[in-house]
Amino acid sequence: MRVTRKQEKIIRQALAQWQQERAITDEDHQRLAGTITRVVFDWRRLSQYAFWTALACIVIAFGSLFSDSDLLAQILAWFAYSSVARIGLPLFLAIVFFGWGFTRQQQEKQWHYSTEAILFLGVLSSAIALWQIGEMLDNGSGNIAPLFLAGSLLYGLIGYFGRSGLVWLFFLLSLANAFGAETGYMSGWGAYWLGMNYPIRFIFFGAGLLLLCFLLQPMLIKRHLFTVSKVMGLTCLFIALWIMSIFGNYDIDNWYDTSRLTLLPWALLFALASGVCISIGLKTDDSMLRRFGITFLAINLYTRYFEYFWDGLHKVVFFLVLAASLALIGRYAEKIWHLGEREMSE
Repeated sequence: MRVTRKQEKIIRQALAQWQQERAITDEDHQRLAGTITRVVFDWRRLSQYAFWTALACIVIAFGSLFSDSDLLAQILAWFAYSSVARIGLPLFLAIVFFGWGFTRQQQEKQWHYSTEAILFLGVLSSAIALWQIGEMLDNGSGNIAPLFLAGSLLYGLIGYFGRSGLVWLFFLLSLANAFGAETGYMSGWGAYWLGMNYPIRFIFFGAGLLLLCFLLQPMLIKRHLFTVSKVMGLTCLFIALWIMSIFGNYDIDNWYDTSRLTLLPWALLFALASGVCISIGLKTDDSMLRRFGITFLAINLYTRYFEYFWDGLHKVVFFLVLAASLALIGRYAEKIWHLGEREMSE
């Protein structure tokens, strides 16, 4: 079995523990340990990082293009004579890239990251085509949600049937943008929709996405789309909660006049969500939930420190109190851990 250095360490520790507990014999330990072969260099991870960096460079290149108004004007001038050309060329490229990606995926399944990169170029081309369609159909209403919905439908189908986590991520991003654009349009681009500002809306969006993610877990796992869906739902939920803990359900004009105590319930809800995430992560051994919970709990604590104690409490005192509270939690967790070990030994 070919494993990385980290995996080898974990496996050898497990074998040594089983040998010590007499779960396996010395001969079994020696035989199993002999089947482990350490991979000298992780070429898979290098491939992943190289393609990610390449895609980031492409995004930066397009960002630089749109920031260069003169160059963008020249490019658009080449196709100004025909709106069909401005739509048709990127649409043709999208079809080519998506078709190439699907064919490559079916025939050469070992080429994973390069196939994802090809599908990403299809996403980029289709996004340009949708942008030009929006320019052509623009009637001044400002309703851009249908374009995002069209993009989310396209990316959702391709991501699902192509089992592409990257394209599925763009489906979720387009869906989130469509939700924000539609609620913004329905509210007349005001601060509130049904009494909710944008962060509250995305609390419900993130929670709903997480709920659907777990309800459809078997199907998403089968298509290799569960992890990216869960990450997107958690990110939307926790970032929205963090913003709510700072601004509350207020627009910018009214926020300056609010007291910090009126925002405290949101901070407590943020902390509660982080605690629940950590607890579920510990019970189910879900490292992603644990990391999200711990990360955003730390963000919450630092945010509250700057809000409440930056001017009035010395930093030494604040961090000593924080260290003491975390030490108490660690001590409590340590007792539970040793209790579990004693129960297993009995």
